[in-house]
Amino acid sequence: MNKLAQYYALTKPRVTQLAVFCAVIGMFLATPGLPPWQIVIAATIGIWLLAGAAFAVNCLVEREIDARMARTARRPSASGELSVTQTLVFSSLIGGAGMFVLFSFVNALTMWLTFATFVGYAILYTIVLKPMTPQNIVIGGAAGAMPPALGWAAIANDVPAQAWILVLIIFVWTPPHFWALALYRTEDFKRSGLPMLPVTHGAQYTRLQILLYTIVLIATTLLPFAIRMSGWIYLISAILLGAWFLKLALQIWRAPNDQQADLIARRTFRYSIIYLSLLFAALLVDHYIFIA
Repeated sequence: MNKLAQYYALTKPRVTQLAVFCAVIGMFLATPGLPPWQIVIAATIGIWLLAGAAFAVNCLVEREIDARMARTARRPSASGELSVTQTLVFSSLIGGAGMFVLFSFVNALTMWLTFATFVGYAILYTIVLKPMTPQNIVIGGAAGAMPPALGWAAIANDVPAQAWILVLIIFVWTPPHFWALALYRTEDFKRSGLPMLPVTHGAQYTRLQILLYTIVLIATTLLPFAIRMSGWIYLISAILLGAWFLKLALQIWRAPNDQQADLIARRTFRYSIIYLSLLFAALLVDHYIFIA
């Protein structure tokens, strides 16, 4: 069981759960009624497996970096509990299984989009962008933003504009979410050698960027209502959730010193996860009330 727990940890379960949750929301938004449960289950399993495979590759590539960071040093790939071969075989097996499930029980479009997301995160982001530029999380955020489109494609075998708006929301959400983490983990990232924004441009610049991206995020979350994809329930939820996010971002920006900013950044990071979950949940609730 200990070995199974180590393999499970490679998939970054909490991150995977949030990604799959957004994909499932996309499945339900893709149809006026309830989507076929067989496809929902198959797509959820397939997307979960491929997402886990991508995170396992991320752990494999960054095992030496993770070993230098307190936040990630206990990952089985970083601690040496799982070897390179074990990690690579595990990722290949669950990734291959995910592609088989999606192709056999969902549709080819979802399989190829999910595989492209795997390549975007595991290869382009992890190997190329992350060690190269402090804008890594902005550019690479495109791969992490794809789950709603994957879920939509699973049900509709198409990815219309509404699905891409959901992708855009997660894309814009990612920088303030991750930079809040990087802000209070700056010393960790310095040891890692990665060019994260607080390391390359300093805390004050990062604090400003969190505020600016939060403002853009709030504006972006109004798009579903603007194109009549959603109704008033979602709009009110988006405004209230965004107002609290903006309050935290303003507190970070105005903090009198870096220590105070770090404390607020920690709260902001935690809230950002709750924010995205509640925002998409509100979109789902509104969808079924709105179409009724």
